Amino acid sequence: MKGFTLWFTGLSGAGKSTMAEAVANELKRRGVKTEILDGDIVRTNLSKGLGFSKEDRDINIRRIGFVCNLLTRNDVVAIAAAISPYRSVRDENRQLIGRFVEVYCECPLDVLEKRDVKGLYKKARAGEIKGFTGIDDPYEPPENPEITIHSGSEPEAESMQRILRTLELMDYIPPDPDATQIPEEEEEQIKAKLKKLGYLS
Repeated sequence: MKGFTLWFTGLSGAGKSTMAEAVANELKRRGVKTEILDGDIVRTNLSKGLGFSKEDRDINIRRIGFVCNLLTRNDVVAIAAAISPYRSVRDENRQLIGRFVEVYCECPLDVLEKRDVKGLYKKARAGEIKGFTGIDDPYEPPENPEITIHSGSEPEAESMQRILRTLELMDYIPPDPDATQIPEEEEEQIKAKLKKLGYLS
């Protein structure tokens, strides 16, 4: 099986890491070689010392993209979970990697602020954190992501089914005959989306 990169993007707290881990576990269960590059872990190791200016954020995302490209071309599924706020750098990684599937974790800001498990939004509103994405720094959502999940309003299991079924229809992962089937209407919506993006004829 050829490698590819599954890139989760979205605001802080939108469920990127949670969903990345769930998908990775399922792919490993199916015998697929998989590695996760989580934004927080990368910051601690690969990008230690970088700040949160636009330039530093871009460098961080390019570094993640570089590693994803190495994994992808060696037939590993690279799963990135990073806010990656700027569309242009995500698109750079798409061009670099080629087999690149973007997952937009969409969640309304008011839901994220109510959820705010780490208390980051509260600190950003109080001015204790500067340049916080979604509060006083911009987030540019994808214009044509392969997959959109609505983490503020749909169960994780439903989101994961959509991701896995999309990857199956793209022939990026083998189908699982024992997997829960998604509703026919949603299947048709996925196919229509993939046709629009040029993956299906």
